[in-house]
Amino acid sequence: MPDETDIQRPYLLFLGDAHDDLAAKTAHGIADWRREHCVGQYRLPGCRATLDLPELGPGAAVAAGARTMVIGAVNPGGQIPDSWIYALTEALDNGLDLASGMHARLEEIPQIAAAAARNGRRLHNVRHPARSFSTGSGLPRTGKRLLTMGTDCSVGKKYTALALERDMRGRGIDADFRATGQTGILIAGAGVAIDAVIADFISGAAEWLSPPAPDDHWDIIEGQGSLFHPSFAGVTLGLLHGAQPDAFVLCHEPTRKTLRNVAAPIPDIADCIDLILRLGQMTNPAIRCVGIAVNTVALPDDAAHSLLREM
Repeated sequence: MPDETDIQRPYLLFLGDAHDDLAAKTAHGIADWRREHCVGQYRLPGCRATLDLPELGPGAAVAAGARTMVIGAVNPGGQIPDSWIYALTEALDNGLDLASGMHARLEEIPQIAAAAARNGRRLHNVRHPARSFSTGSGLPRTGKRLLTMGTDCSVGKKYTALALERDMRGRGIDADFRATGQTGILIAGAGVAIDAVIADFISGAAEWLSPPAPDDHWDIIEGQGSLFHPSFAGVTLGLLHGAQPDAFVLCHEPTRKTLRNVAAPIPDIADCIDLILRLGQMTNPAIRCVGIAVNTVALPDDAAHSLLREM
């Protein structure tokens, strides 16, 4: 198994001043899938997101056993606003390590770097891989692999992969979730932020993430982006080639008309499956589609059930 991060649990989840739950999606992902690793939430005035966890400041969280405060809020550009800095240094001063999935590196903020140094605390930038990778070899590996793919970005690829891992394990199948994004890494305790890997090494990073395994073992690999998205298809393709999946599940959000943040139409499901098969066969000729995961959160129950029956 790829080496684990050294981020210490349990976590205090920092929501900052997130204006809604979507702006706290990292924290929600951790709380949804690893609630046993969370002692509480820390919110600034004006925060409208909640995880329904105990409201704790850093001192109380340490008393409750917390080891690391995780920045669970996100914002455009992935920068750490000035309004958060006091709370982040407060956590370090109270004896917590600090973990972030933001683009900005924690140690590049002078106040945070100084607080970590004077308290002997660790700073974790999970979006930035701490190791280098080789280029992909394309050579077959033992074990089985399933990759979640998408018609678009942010359609539920991570949650689908985690649900598959949970239910496969519940049926006695040897399965492991393999994280390729910052939230997944904090959930699993291991992984690589694949979109931060230099382009030439994306497929090699995917090979490292899912190494040779026993023949009856399944790696459930979190997908990224979409082959049809003009902004992120390069990451998606590199991950597909390196993962060499035996199977894939296509994830879809049925209410969208255009791809996220661009004026391109959502591709047809059949076209997606066909393209994934054609490109995936380059590194695994046996690749097949085993299902479609439909994200119906934006639909009322009756409409969701009707859509699923039609599909």
